[in-house]
Amino acid sequence: MKSKFLRVLLAVAVTYTFSALAQTGSAATPSSPAATSATPAASAPVTTGTTTGTKVGTISIQDAIFGSNEGQRDMQALQKKLEPKSAELKNQNDELEGLKKQLTTQQDKLNEDALNNLKKTIEGKQKTFDRSYQDFQEDVQNQQQDIATRILQKMAPMIMKYSQDNGFALILDTSKVWPQSPVLWVNLEQIDITKAVVEAYNVQSGVPAPVAPGAAKPAAPKPSTGAGAGAAAKPTTPKPSEPQKQ
Repeated sequence: MKSKFLRVLLAVAVTYTFSALAQTGSAATPSSPAATSATPAASAPVTTGTTTGTKVGTISIQDAIFGSNEGQRDMQALQKKLEPKSAELKNQNDELEGLKKQLTTQQDKLNEDALNNLKKTIEGKQKTFDRSYQDFQEDVQNQQQDIATRILQKMAPMIMKYSQDNGFALILDTSKVWPQSPVLWVNLEQIDITKAVVEAYNVQSGVPAPVAPGAAKPAAPKPSTGAGAGAAAKPTTPKPSEPQKQ
């Protein structure tokens, strides 16, 4: 069974701002020889929308980064790298769930000392698991951020040049949906340039399309619920990387 834990953690968008694109924008202006020489010829322009004479387009920065061959390759490598830690967390979670089940089924049969010892053991292991799980999430987010930042630094000049070459006056990022994004509604089929940018970036990067892994990944844990008395509360974690309930 493929791990929902890793699928959710690795498939979601990293939380970065469009300021990263603005910071690299100076390298993407027509006056920049590096940007011009490094960027392949623009693909055929897509049908676009106009607002008061302004040519408007959209792009999902998230999809462009992680949909590129380089992004897919690096995310597969990250997932492979994280498998040992994921397996370790699963083992911790399984042990914890076993102890909680023992508490539920045997608490009426245990003497007071044995019951208290079992509760203390569960509480200690719960705290250890929660800390390890939160550290794992933060590590995943940081490494996702590194991948996204590195690719965006190379992709941003291409986005700028493609937009200029095809007469766009405004490009909106649709990685997030309203109300997190200012874009309330848009017909992406008419004005989206994500696919064209990804195709051009794949040519520039020279990275071949990665082969999808054939073997199923080992299941990784979701945070244990506080089923037993004395169980510590689950850590508060960033929403994009919060695992789904199984």
